[in-house]
Amino acid sequence: MYVEHLSLTGFRSYGQLDTAVEPGITVFVGPNGVGKTNIVEAIGYLATLSSHRVSTDKPLISFGEERAIIRGRFVRGTQRTSVEVEINADAANRARINRSNPVRARDAAGILKTVLFAPEDLALVKGDPSGRRRYLDDVMVSLLPHQSALRADYERVLKQRNALLKSARAAGRFSTAHDSTLDVWDQHLAQAGARLLSARLLLTDQLRPHVQRAYKELTDGSKAADIAYVSSVSSSPDLRTDDDGGAMPRASGEGLQDLALPELTELFIASLLRHRKKELERGISLVGPHRDDLALLLGSVPAKGYASHGETWSMALALRLASYYLLLEEDSTPGGNPVLILDDVFAELDAQRRTRLAAIVAPAEQVLVTAAVGDDIPEALLGRQIRVVPGGIDGVEGVDVRPADVPEAAEGRQDSGEDAGDVDGGEAHV
Repeated sequence: MYVEHLSLTGFRSYGQLDTAVEPGITVFVGPNGVGKTNIVEAIGYLATLSSHRVSTDKPLISFGEERAIIRGRFVRGTQRTSVEVEINADAANRARINRSNPVRARDAAGILKTVLFAPEDLALVKGDPSGRRRYLDDVMVSLLPHQSALRADYERVLKQRNALLKSARAAGRFSTAHDSTLDVWDQHLAQAGARLLSARLLLTDQLRPHVQRAYKELTDGSKAADIAYVSSVSSSPDLRTDDDGGAMPRASGEGLQDLALPELTELFIASLLRHRKKELERGISLVGPHRDDLALLLGSVPAKGYASHGETWSMALALRLASYYLLLEEDSTPGGNPVLILDDVFAELDAQRRTRLAAIVAPAEQVLVTAAVGDDIPEALLGRQIRVVPGGIDGVEGVDVRPADVPEAAEGRQDSGEDAGDVDGGEAHV
């Protein structure tokens, strides 16, 4: 699979940009702040309907505009598909597939498959659990696009249940009406949560050998990498407090993957009942996939807090490569390869990791790379170069660029904020 054409309207620093893209290796080169990342961010958004740089859509819309539009045309084998996503500031996002009537944006998820490497990936190892949960869910949707409904359904129910808990906490007492209503929402949360949890557990098992393989390929093999799903849904009543003051489970996901969906649902309900008192005290749901984590291990110790800077990079890269290997394994049809995007990664890596990563990704059908200077690019990835300048692209035939009048900060990376799912009082992020 490869991207053949990309068009941006009101997206980040681009008022309008239209450019052809080719299979093979393409390097977008230009100084920091000119818009290289904006281009590959748009391609990644078409695949996952989310940005790797910010947690909300509003920063993606050019300053002063009401909407941004990303259009892409993709080639898979002999088939061409066009997808248009409209990102709205004050309304639901919409999508068009092959110029059809507008549909829900999530209906376009997974048509384009990408694997994106970026400096933000260090947060997968060093950051809060929300980033690791999002990693799992993004891979899940890439494999099975219809699974996006699992997360959306769970988030909807979780929001309603949290609202009930907050109202009970604000009232200072828990009435019989609250109790019966919460029982109903427990059932809804357990049913939606069990489906999402089951999908994540299966995915973790699928990713595990690929993470082990990728980490070994990127390093000298002196340490082994591993992953494990840590679930708040368990038969254990114990919770510990994490660094941010949120409740985290002691139990892991071991054994949960062997349970049928009805059994997992019943276990979920039992966990909710055990922790109901704590939830009422805090006014937030403490049990469910929005509280879970993906444990990353090097040898017998957690990577977070124990890995060196180089080991942290290798683990982050191994997670991305594992998703690439799994996508290849699950879809061996012609054109099934995902597009690989490496956003300003090589400037962060030492020579050994640069060389090893480049050798692994170079054979892909399409590799898109951004770099401030060409010297950062390993020899294996010295392909076609496109020079990005303020407001557009310079020297590429057939490109129509009209810059947007936006603040210079539109190109800069932005903080995604706190992990609200792990801190009391915030909106839960699944």
